[in-house]
Amino acid sequence: MADASVAGPVRPSQHMHPGHTRSASAPPSVLEESGILLPANRFYNEESQRINDRIDEELRKESQRRKEAKRKEIKVMLLGQAESGKSTLQKQFQLYYASQTLDSEKPSWKPVVHFNIIKAVKTIVEELEWEFSRSPGSGSASADDPDFSEPIDVSEAEREDLFSIRSRVLPLIALQDALASELSGGVSISGGRTGVFVRAGWQGLLSTASRNWTSTKPQVVANMAAKALNETQEDISLLWRHPVVKRMITLRKIRLEESAPFFLDNIVRISEPDYIPNTGKLRSTWSRGPSMLMTITDDVLNVRLQTLGVIEHSFPINLGGMMYEWRLYDVGGARGQRHAWIPYFDDATAIIFLAPISAFDQYLEEDARVNRIDDSLQLFTAVCSNKLLKKAHLVLMLNKTDLLQAKLKAGIHVKKYITSYGQRSNKYEEVSSYFRAHFVQVHKRKDTSGRALYVHFTSMLVSSVYLIVIRMQSQTPHE
Repeated sequence: MADASVAGPVRPSQHMHPGHTRSASAPPSVLEESGILLPANRFYNEESQRINDRIDEELRKESQRRKEAKRKEIKVMLLGQAESGKSTLQKQFQLYYASQTLDSEKPSWKPVVHFNIIKAVKTIVEELEWEFSRSPGSGSASADDPDFSEPIDVSEAEREDLFSIRSRVLPLIALQDALASELSGGVSISGGRTGVFVRAGWQGLLSTASRNWTSTKPQVVANMAAKALNETQEDISLLWRHPVVKRMITLRKIRLEESAPFFLDNIVRISEPDYIPNTGKLRSTWSRGPSMLMTITDDVLNVRLQTLGVIEHSFPINLGGMMYEWRLYDVGGARGQRHAWIPYFDDATAIIFLAPISAFDQYLEEDARVNRIDDSLQLFTAVCSNKLLKKAHLVLMLNKTDLLQAKLKAGIHVKKYITSYGQRSNKYEEVSSYFRAHFVQVHKRKDTSGRALYVHFTSMLVSSVYLIVIRMQSQTPHE
């Protein structure tokens, strides 16, 4: 008889609770050793490894893509004092490389163009009021003032004519501050500065408001200004063409913004109810050397407004047969904004510094004691000596040479405003070389990184975009 303690073959389920697994110390089965049956942990380890390998490969590819994109990305900072031409240069890039985006923004520029005209009209009226309040020999201004002059002779008929025009344009002028506030989104600047101040994306907000009548912020003042401008366009034209106003402008008793004559000359077209700002009228010309320049007549490019903070624009540009993504950063140039942006651009590819050398007879709006040429030199000194920006290529644009030539031709003497100019000739070649030498000297003294400085004389009326792109490609220093 078989021993009762000896049992026959037993199925594992007879001795093991379902779900129970063999202990780690148990020897592997024949199936496991032969590879027919893989242990669970080995299967999961191999699957986990495959997943990890795929993740690592994706990360490697993403890192490579980022490196490639970085190599093909050119970050360019546009620096300079307020009204140096930074935003105009940015718009030239936009017109040349992304004109479709500028076209879509046209409606948003209409009230800004209107504001520029209203501001010019107000300036003329205020200067007329000041001039008429003085009498010959009154000594209302100091003889030490380089712009001091006696009141001009005005006939009684001319005086009455101008006062009549003034009374008719006053309702339009009264809209200036409210329109500036509406366009600036309620932003105001301390120190008594006036004008339109904009942040990134302002065009989209205004375009949306102009298309959407149910907008929570309709352009009420902008619509009122457009209507008032249409009703007073004949008076504005009479004021602008009046002989007394022309004499005062010639004698520099009226100082308008640089683009004001362009808009005032086009007041009939701009005041039409269906007016939309134009863009894209380019006329190609060739200058000495390989650079093609573009003469521009354009409403949008002539607009003047002031940037707050940093506004970024991207453009695909072909350099040497390879496409690069240019990122232009238009940095607000007012004194209170200048130091906040530096830490964010230590990886900038290039700095384009704009210095308006036509401003030798102008002073800062923020501080009437500071000559604008001196202010540009101070800001350029700060840029050259800043260690965070030392890796960036440095391009200096001595800008607004067309306005400089016009002022010199009109008999305005540099030595009256910049005493160090001495008895040098008041010819354009001598004046421009003098300013260039001062900026180059700042670079030599303050830039310790050894980088080259690329210097160009540029004009408001001529696009410098092609010239800059060629410069970035060739990298030929000025010295």
